[in-house]
Amino acid sequence: MKLSAALLGKTYTFASVKEVLAKANEVKSGDILAGVVAQSDMERIAAKEVLANLLVSDLRENPVVPYDEDEVTRIIQDGINETVYAKVRNWTLSELREWLLSYDTSEVAIRHIANGLTAEVIAGVCKLMSNMDLVYTASKIRVTAHCNTTIGGRGIFATRLQPNHTTDNVEGITASLFEGLSYGCGDALIGLNPVNDSSSSLGEVLKRFDEVKKQFQIPTQTCVLGHINTQIEAVKNGAPTDLIFQSIAGSEKGNTAFGFNADTVRHAQSLLKKHGTATGPDVLYFETGQGSELSSDAHYGADQVTMEARCYGFAKAFHPFLVNTVVGFIGPEYLYDSKQVIRAGLEDHFMGKLTGISMGCDCCYTNHMNADQNDIENLTMLLAGAGVNYIVTVPASDDIMLNYQSNSYHDAAAVREILNLRPIRPFEQWLEKYGIMENGRLTKIAGDPTIFLRKGGA
Repeated sequence: MKLSAALLGKTYTFASVKEVLAKANEVKSGDILAGVVAQSDMERIAAKEVLANLLVSDLRENPVVPYDEDEVTRIIQDGINETVYAKVRNWTLSELREWLLSYDTSEVAIRHIANGLTAEVIAGVCKLMSNMDLVYTASKIRVTAHCNTTIGGRGIFATRLQPNHTTDNVEGITASLFEGLSYGCGDALIGLNPVNDSSSSLGEVLKRFDEVKKQFQIPTQTCVLGHINTQIEAVKNGAPTDLIFQSIAGSEKGNTAFGFNADTVRHAQSLLKKHGTATGPDVLYFETGQGSELSSDAHYGADQVTMEARCYGFAKAFHPFLVNTVVGFIGPEYLYDSKQVIRAGLEDHFMGKLTGISMGCDCCYTNHMNADQNDIENLTMLLAGAGVNYIVTVPASDDIMLNYQSNSYHDAAAVREILNLRPIRPFEQWLEKYGIMENGRLTKIAGDPTIFLRKGGA
């Protein structure tokens, strides 16, 4: 296999497919930190040229983490539809890119072919695309999932309502919850990041979420994003939850650093189908973020886009209701500025959609990153145009517990109005019942959480 390209009289040679993938990646500070980045723009272009001419089979046969060393690789490889793979194994990545971008290539065809693509193939074709390419191709694809309601339909722009609190005070959480609902947020999920990762603390918040959901008959899902083992314990102790959550990595070593493996997920899934409060069948929620594997020295010398694609391949095996990239949360060590954050958000959404999972994004940044709220709003609009399943919303764009910036409750309403998008239909009907939304737009009483005190439930 030839892994070299000549540009302007200079030949660039690469030692492995893994190196080609890494050096074809757009500039990311995490890849610089890992020492895998191209040393010049010319070397990056050469790597892209080599990558474009590699076959789908070349990428499948050279996973960045060996099959016999890693359960994530095994899950991805064993999940490939061999009949579909046989149709595309001799396509170059350039040909795959052109086929995905073709006006004549339908969503049905893409969803079919995707069953024959490994994570490395999906990451590879992603690296050959511009930002517009990523938006356009992702906009063709819709991936639905069902918990209590169905997410992912065309024309739907859903939100996770994130009412975090600095001390997990249930009354403070509830106040933020009602504010978010009053702005039309929460159709994808009402989901809290806890300060205290104990089963008793998680149970208290879950009980309050369940009480509010039942009292006001809200058609949505609830979850508290503790560690998967803590959530399992809480459910066994009788806590009501619709989804079980876990942050995931693109290698077994990375997942071990997070304190779980595939068997843990299978156990949680089985437990929730028997003792959860959702109608199902999709009862899992995963979060990811480029660079997390480097944090635990679990990247095996691979670039962060490829490792991120492997997260989605792992997630697909468990049919999650929600997956989202917390795109700028780790900080400038992995995504330095707004250009890198926006690119990463578009890459992650494209790769998740092409993999075949219900993909969302927390359009966020940390205060020590070279980005601001305008950048995050730009990313939100781009993702909405690309058909993202949902975004994460927090009060006034400021998460006072996690100390990062995201989208506000009212951002979602603006995006829906600008692009003529709607909440998940049963949730929209619920908003209409309470007078919060009419004809797809918020009413004058929207943003006033006291409406729920006055109404007192259904």
